[in-house]
This record gives sequence, structure tokens and C-alpha cells, in this order.
Amino acid sequence: MNLALHDVEYRLGRFILTAVGLGLLLTTVMAMNGIYAGMVEDALSIVRAPNVDLWVVQKDTNGPFAESSRVPEDLYRNILAVSGVSEASPVAYQLLQLEHEEKILRLQVIGYRLGGLGGPPAIAAGRPILKSRYEMVVDRKAGVLLGTQFKFGRITLEVVGLTEGVVSNSGDSAAFVTLEDAQELQFLKSNEAIRNDRARLQSDLSENPQLAGVSAENLSSLLQSSHIANVILVRLESWANAEEVAQNIARWTHYNVLTTQQQEDFLAKNVIERARQQILLFRIILLIVAAVIIALIIYTMTLEKTRDIATLKIIGAPNSKIVGLILQQSLILGFLGFVFGTIIISLTYEYFPRRLVLLVSDQIMVFGIVIGICITASGIGIQKALSIDATTAMAGGA
Repeated sequence: MNLALHDVEYRLGRFILTAVGLGLLLTTVMAMNGIYAGMVEDALSIVRAPNVDLWVVQKDTNGPFAESSRVPEDLYRNILAVSGVSEASPVAYQLLQLEHEEKILRLQVIGYRLGGLGGPPAIAAGRPILKSRYEMVVDRKAGVLLGTQFKFGRITLEVVGLTEGVVSNSGDSAAFVTLEDAQELQFLKSNEAIRNDRARLQSDLSENPQLAGVSAENLSSLLQSSHIANVILVRLESWANAEEVAQNIARWTHYNVLTTQQQEDFLAKNVIERARQQILLFRIILLIVAAVIIALIIYTMTLEKTRDIATLKIIGAPNSKIVGLILQQSLILGFLGFVFGTIIISLTYEYFPRRLVLLVSDQIMVFGIVIGICITASGIGIQKALSIDATTAMAGGA
């Protein structure tokens, strides 16, 4: 007869409730793993969505996601002349916040040229953008419906399509618009700001003789130029070497050129590094708490079996039998807790506000850690069991 299973069966209700409690704790650990993996997937989804090879950004920056980056819109024409370049397109990125249905909605707006690079990778519902102005494709995670209209400053955009799986590194839904709309949103000032700039420039012109002959309107119109992008996306010919082409583009245009792999590494290692460390700390704390809980539970269960263990010693049961009893119960508790935790996270991960990515490798790692914790935590119970005097069974009390 297996004494461990017999004892579990005897106290089955309490043992199951304890395993469920441990499972809830392990659910939190699994959720932390999923949140971090989801953060990485979110950060990389917006980089992988355009399916390009190179990112040309402002010199001495790693933009457009980590730093501010501005490049001339027509720079793509110079890049197309570089050997090995198949396609090049200007793209604008901007994070906007607005109120929708009495809720605050944050969107990562992506402006691209129709027929060029940087558009939505696929349309899950509706249709793609067909007009040069005032249409939008939004990621489904935003929770907006087809036909919804958003007013941004002086323009109104209508949602004509929905995409899926493209968000910013902070988890905000992507919204695709034409480059012209994105430039107006990002670079054009309001009428009041333009009037203020012209008044300030008029004052500067009167005080600076070097600007004599230049009207405030002309100088203001130069400052209001919206033919700017945040990055030039580049797709290469199949035979081209990305690093060599990147060096050639940087040499001839004097802009910073990053490969897609470099952009992914930068986002994964730098932009979300602090969040990764924070989540790692929480995971360590939770696992320590789990170890303490398992140790206390096993110790308490051992105290409750003091007379039983003493009786085993009287009838000549070896210490290995007693050690096996404690260790098996600890492993059963950890296994059941892991099973309950896996079931709970599998049923609830879709309801988290941020994307959770449950990797098999992470689940295997958690299971291995739980088994290690169970073996280590059972040591306290084993030590107590071995120290029990066999005469306790004859004394009639614990």
C-alpha cells in the first residue's frame, strides 16, 4: 500500500483546496511569464509587420520607436538608386490618444504611401485603404467597429478595415492611414499656432537685418513643411547582402541605417529591458512565496501524522519509507498545483488587457522549478519526521 496516496485520500478535500491555492499562485507566475513574452511579441510585431530588410532613420538615432527620428520624405528616391535596393518608402509613426465612447483610446498611427511599404500586413475584416485621404485601418484589439469615425485635429478619419496582431511595444493598437494624413496629424500645426508663429517671425524679421526681404508668410510656410517622415523602409533584392547595402546607404545619404534584426534586438533588449527586470523580480518573489507555502503545508501535514510516523518506526519501517512518504506528498501537491495553474491560465489568458504568450518552454521551466521547490521544501518535513520519537505512539499523543 502506498502510504502517501492513502494519507492524501484520507485528507482529500483539504489537500485539493491546498493544491488549488498553490495553483492560483503558480497561475500568477505563468501570467508573468506570458506578459513578458507578450511584451516581446508586441514590440516585435510592429517591426515585423512591414516585412522589410532595412530601416533608414535620422543620423545618430535608433528611431523611430525608441527615439525621435525625422527624415525627408523624398529621401527614398536616393535610396532606390543604391544597388541591391528593390523598394523604398517613407513611413510616419506617431502615438495618439483620444476619447472614444467615454474611454481613453491610444493608437500607434502608421502613415504609409498607397502601394508602398509599411501598410497593414493583412485585412481581417472590411477592406484596405483605397483613397489617398481620410481612411483608416485599425487593429482589432482597439475594439472599434467598421465605419467608426475619429476626429483628429482638423481631419476626420473613417475606419474601413480591421487588421490583427499589430501593436506598439507598449501594447497600443496600430492604426494605418495614408502618409498624407499622418503627416498632417504629426507635422502640421493648428491655425492658432500658425498665427502665433507668423507674429513671432514678423517681430524677428524687424529686428534681424539678415532676414530683410523675406516675408513672415514665406518663412512660416517653410517651417510648416510637412513633407517629412520618421523612417524610410527598404526592401532588398533577393541576392543583396543587407549589411553591405546598409553601409552603402549610410555612406551616400549620411543617415543611420539599421537592419530589421538590429531593430528587433534594440527593442527587445533596450526598450523593454526595465520591464523585463521588474517582471523577473516579481517571478522570483512569487516562487519564494510558493516554496515557503509548500514547506509550511508539508511541515503541518507531518505534525498531524506524528503518531502515524511513530507507529511506523515501532513496527520497524525504515527511514527511507518515511522520507518517501513526505517527499511523495510534496511532489503530488506541487504536481496538482501546476495542473490547476495551467488550467486556470489557459482559460483566462485571453481576458488580460495585455497580450499573454504562453510558451511551452516557459511552462516546462515552471514545472521544473516547482518540482525543485517541492523537493527542497519537503526537507523541513522530512527532518521533523525523522526526529519523531517512536515512543510517541505509546504515549497516545503528538
